[in-house]
Amino acid sequence: MNLKKKLFLVSSVLVLSLSLVACGGNKDEKINVVTREQGSGTRTAFTEITGILAKDENGEEIDNTYEEAIVQNSTDAVMTTVAGDESAIGYISLGSLNDTVKALNVNGVVASAEDIKDGSYEIARNFNIVYKDGISDEVEDFLKFMTSDIGQKIVAEEGYVGESSTGEYTPINNSASITIAGSTSVNPLMEKLVERYKKYNPDFNANIQATGSSAGIKSVLDDSAELGMSSRELKDSEKDLNVEVVAIDGIAVIVNNNSKIDDLKLESIKDIFEGKIQNWTDL
Repeated sequence: MNLKKKLFLVSSVLVLSLSLVACGGNKDEKINVVTREQGSGTRTAFTEITGILAKDENGEEIDNTYEEAIVQNSTDAVMTTVAGDESAIGYISLGSLNDTVKALNVNGVVASAEDIKDGSYEIARNFNIVYKDGISDEVEDFLKFMTSDIGQKIVAEEGYVGESSTGEYTPINNSASITIAGSTSVNPLMEKLVERYKKYNPDFNANIQATGSSAGIKSVLDDSAELGMSSRELKDSEKDLNVEVVAIDGIAVIVNNNSKIDDLKLESIKDIFEGKIQNWTDL
């Protein structure tokens, strides 16, 4: 084979290789949006704070989340999806964040308990416990524990921001069995609170059901749960219930660990989750 033919073949291979790389790069640049299901407290809070949840001329709420977004029904499912897709972006409770995904800075601010507490991290919401009037002394005692010095110390240990403590907790040897239902975001913190409460009240039993905020609130209204966990605020139709804020949580915007993106403006996050920005190169 003469030199000219060799050079031609080498050039052809290089062009083909570059074309394949370019195609792969373009494919990987598409943003795969991952969101939570309707009724999720995390979705409600996230869409409200970012402005994705808007109102029409009649005052009716409209969720403008991108129609082609991947919908997942739990915090763990969102993390698993993002961890396995280099083009994905999602959002989860900050307290559930682990090293399988990367949390983005928002407007240059780190998603951390310190920045939530001073108000500089903008995507944050309350963790609410809801209940009806007339709860038993045993249920009330568990509520007191959650807001006590011990309970709020647990909140801080788990990476959330605590509310003002109600003081020292005194055990009552609580042997009640109760059901606590609701938010999958609040659930990990609730498990820790129950675990520590049982050290003071070993005969206490709590059936914790991670069903989502709306389902948890409905369970309390239907009397199938004594306490509901909600990571959103109550709607007008739910405001007959009592609310106890046990923690403030940030919502972390997450991407794959291999993503080159480290920081996004709040407006860009809104545009991504509404489908207005669909390619990473457009940021």
